[in-house]
Amino acid sequence: MLVNLHVKNLAIIDEVEVDFSDCLNVLTGETGAGKSIIIGSINLALGQKSTKDVIRKGAEYALVELTFRADTQRQRELVREMGISMEEDEILISRKIMAGRSVNRINGESVTLSMIRRIADIMIDIHGQNEQQSLLHSAKHMEIVDRYAREELGDRLTRMEEGYRVYQELQQELSGQEIPEEERLREISFMKYELEEIEQAALVSGEEECLDEQYRELSNATSIAAGLGEIYSLTGEGDATVAEQLGQSVRILHKLSEFSPQMEEFCGQLSEIDSLLTDFNRDISDYMSDFETGGEQLAEVEGRLDLVRTIKAKYGATTAQVQAYAEKLQEKLARYEEYEEYRESLRQRLDEQEQTLKTLAEEITRIRRKVSRRLEKEIVKALKELNFLQVQFEIAVRPLGHMNRYGQDEVEFMLSTNPGMDMKPIGEAASGGELSRIMLAVKAVLAQHDEIPTLIFDEIDVGISGRTAQMVAEKMSYIGNTHQVICISHLAQIAAMADAHYLIEKSSHKDHTSTDIRMLDTEESVNELARILGGVEITDSVRESAAEMKQMAEQVKSGLRA
Repeated sequence: MLVNLHVKNLAIIDEVEVDFSDCLNVLTGETGAGKSIIIGSINLALGQKSTKDVIRKGAEYALVELTFRADTQRQRELVREMGISMEEDEILISRKIMAGRSVNRINGESVTLSMIRRIADIMIDIHGQNEQQSLLHSAKHMEIVDRYAREELGDRLTRMEEGYRVYQELQQELSGQEIPEEERLREISFMKYELEEIEQAALVSGEEECLDEQYRELSNATSIAAGLGEIYSLTGEGDATVAEQLGQSVRILHKLSEFSPQMEEFCGQLSEIDSLLTDFNRDISDYMSDFETGGEQLAEVEGRLDLVRTIKAKYGATTAQVQAYAEKLQEKLARYEEYEEYRESLRQRLDEQEQTLKTLAEEITRIRRKVSRRLEKEIVKALKELNFLQVQFEIAVRPLGHMNRYGQDEVEFMLSTNPGMDMKPIGEAASGGELSRIMLAVKAVLAQHDEIPTLIFDEIDVGISGRTAQMVAEKMSYIGNTHQVICISHLAQIAAMADAHYLIEKSSHKDHTSTDIRMLDTEESVNELARILGGVEITDSVRESAAEMKQMAEQVKSGLRA
């Protein structure tokens, strides 16, 4: 359930914080006080697209934080699957919005909006303004039936969607492989040429680097030979060489070592240098004796290097990429050479996939038709409790005529609100106010069959009054027995049924306007009911009526929860 809402610097809100009860929470206030901003902030925290104009003027950022309590094992498991730590089953979702970007966190850990939406899907169900218009679309009807049938359907819808994707890919592959014979033969010839070129090149991993090093050495062979010769003449054998001078120095130090231990140490050090220089001269001499300066080897290395680079330029930047290209080419060549066998294999796979999908779609259809009968009865019962006294309601599950990722059905809600009237699609049979009540009935039924603990209704009371309004209020209170309900309302009947009543107020001081929200005590709640009932002037009789309404609501709630 939603435990706490904290909003800062959002639209005309400076900063508000509210704790919600676990039953029926009702938010009221004057028109324009900012009730829609409160629900909007919740939507924003749960992943709704934001714009920079949501940030309060003069502020650097806007912040919305929602604190939930994970009430079900499924919710706790999902949080753990995401790798997010959780203490005392608390989930804190925060979204900080700055110009051009936002920072999203769950329990202090950075997350994507898609991760927040996954959490939201099992934590909260928000009925926004005019959502009832979605009942005009049959896709919504199927969504409602499938949500009700979630346990019976199991993973069938997921398997159907994945299987249909594979089916479409096979269809596209089959239709995309219709190749004229002349083009096929031409492609075969070209692929064989490319494969032969790659095979003859016989690239070796790391070869290009070695060849490049050889090429630099051979192309500068004359300079290298001259330089080494000059070095050898300075350090090698001869009267004026470094070696001769080191040898003479060693001999002098050896004589002096008779007079001083320090001279013996110097002699040892210089002897090591002399030995190193001797090794150095020997290595240079060996290298020069094997060193080739002829152009034949240079031409050979240059030719091989050019070939390696040409092959890589055509088929891949690395030897591994060239090999991968060759493997794909081999597969494609096999398909082209065994063209008819390949197409027949595709057709067979397509037929098998189609049969699998048909079997699965038939199972989905049977489940939808079965659960639709139960769902019809529950919705009719809920509708009668919302003052649809002579209502008839049916869920038509019809063949679509083809398969799609949802199966092979189309689902449509049919309605008749008066005796003698024919059943019609719900969009033709219901008014705007009736659509609101129908959606409430649907939500009430679904709430009893899923694990979503929190329901939010934003002005679901549009277009209703009188006895109907009272019945809607009682239905909201009834849902509040088992679920947390948060409702924004203009109706006194709904406000009177609140377990927790909040007032949203807008205040202005000079050039500063802000919205605030606070929980009302019993007396304040009665005063707010009087304001809703009384209009401009609140008389004593209006207050008495408000107090009586509140008292009667408490009696009704006691009966509903008995």
